[in-house]
Amino acid sequence: MNPDSDVEQNPPSMPKLAVGKEEKDGAGTTPAQQPEEVQQFQQDGAAMERTREQHCTRGLFRTTAQMVCKFMKRIRKEETGVMGTVLRAYSPILKSKTSAALLDMLVQEGPSNAKQVPAMVRYIHQWLTANERPEYNVYRPLLDLTEAQPADVVMALLRVAPSCDRAAMDMWKSIMCSCRTAEPAMLIFLDVLGKWPEHSTSTSDGDCTAVLALAAAVVMWKILHVPCVPHIVTIYFPRLFAHLLFQVLSGTLHMPEAVQTFWKGCQQQHGLATNPNSFAVQTLKALLCQLHYKDVVVALEDKRAWDTLLCADTQHCAVGVLAREMCHKSVALCSEIASSLLGLLSKDMPCWDLATMAFLVECLACSEWHERALDIMSKNLQSECRERRRLALRGLVLLGKNVSMAIRMWGLHTRLVELLRENDRDVVRMSIVLLSCLFPYNGTTISTPLALQLADMLLLLFDNDDSQVQLSSMFIFRELTIFSAERIQTALRSHVRQSLLPLSFHCHDENQRVAEDSRATLRSSARYLQRKDLQEMLQEEQTWSSGVHLVRTARKPRPRAAEAA
Repeated sequence: MNPDSDVEQNPPSMPKLAVGKEEKDGAGTTPAQQPEEVQQFQQDGAAMERTREQHCTRGLFRTTAQMVCKFMKRIRKEETGVMGTVLRAYSPILKSKTSAALLDMLVQEGPSNAKQVPAMVRYIHQWLTANERPEYNVYRPLLDLTEAQPADVVMALLRVAPSCDRAAMDMWKSIMCSCRTAEPAMLIFLDVLGKWPEHSTSTSDGDCTAVLALAAAVVMWKILHVPCVPHIVTIYFPRLFAHLLFQVLSGTLHMPEAVQTFWKGCQQQHGLATNPNSFAVQTLKALLCQLHYKDVVVALEDKRAWDTLLCADTQHCAVGVLAREMCHKSVALCSEIASSLLGLLSKDMPCWDLATMAFLVECLACSEWHERALDIMSKNLQSECRERRRLALRGLVLLGKNVSMAIRMWGLHTRLVELLRENDRDVVRMSIVLLSCLFPYNGTTISTPLALQLADMLLLLFDNDDSQVQLSSMFIFRELTIFSAERIQTALRSHVRQSLLPLSFHCHDENQRVAEDSRATLRSSARYLQRKDLQEMLQEEQTWSSGVHLVRTARKPRPRAAEAA
């Protein structure tokens, strides 16, 4: 049915304004008391007034109805790419009383095609922009659209109002607070938030205009400052945390021109931070405060970690501090955040990998994703970057405490022996400690050349200043001489003889554990060399005498028969 003909066949009812006025003016005189000519004149005048008002009302309604019908025809078209122009052309409707009726029609009819959804989102946004305090519930059609096509609604809203004006904020609050739309909208929102610098998924109308991840961060920043933050933010806190952290780290590397232009507009409109990555830090702080982790924010401020987070060279250190503070609050939550970070590791961004490793290392003790972590740490152990090697070793040492992981990690032993030559005390310490975790389960499969290289390094490490290095090196040395293959034991004879004197000195070390391990290793070496004289002294706890004896015997050439023994 033609809407125009329907309007003509059913004209609006006659307003009662004229009748009311007539009754009010004639309240003091009855028609019987007036002259006949006066009564006739008043009746004719009232009739003419009613006719004029009727024509005026009918004309206004007809004009508006025609505009509505034309608008409905345009919005029903599949080619909705020009809807921005259409909305501007019909902007008078937005301010008129008929706008509520138009929205009713849109809701009742619904989009006949998914391609019309973005256009309807734009219309609702402009309607809210024109009506600051609308009497009509515009959020019902918005929620219906979002429930049917969440991707189209989220992307269209980010495109039409990327800086999140008042009208857009009202729409976001409605979407994020509704149990019907909050979760699907949040999932799409997170996808945009994690695609730095821009996300270009096309909506149903074919619009593939890039949507900046920073625009989603602006929306989240404004949501976090409303009196009652939507519950969906709490549910997806770990993923929001990971994505905002990603924006902090990525913002320090490069800033595309599109992001810079967008940010200038945001600064003018909202008075935000001077640069986007500083703003991302502020948003991350707001997220922590809203979720009752204000003490984490304060702890990082005390340690100046927030400032460190903005520097590309030191941000991985700040991430490690952040992870430790989060673990103190909630181990389970920190593990969920780490899992979300793992999902973002496909990004080709070196700083992001390094920062993610720093976070993962702090969470390994409580995680359930050891397999994935092992792959990441093993890969970075081969890196030329010192910081990467250090973080990888820290993670591997933690993983090596698990027996199944230690068995799987034996393939790294060649690289670990190489790292013992590093001029880096931390790298050497972690490498030898990790080898001591791996040897009890895999040491018998070491090759002879590598065993000899390792023995050379172990003799040097007996005198290391770090007691943990000393203990680990003595433990591995015992493992080599006792449990390795016979061919390796035979090849190690000269190294074992060289170990006797330094071990005897360390039997009197100030560190009781080092002294005890030295005696245990010395006994093992004496048994290996079949030195009964030395074994008897050690059995009687004559460690000092055994040392003197070793010094004396070392000066005398040993008979060939004894050497062969």
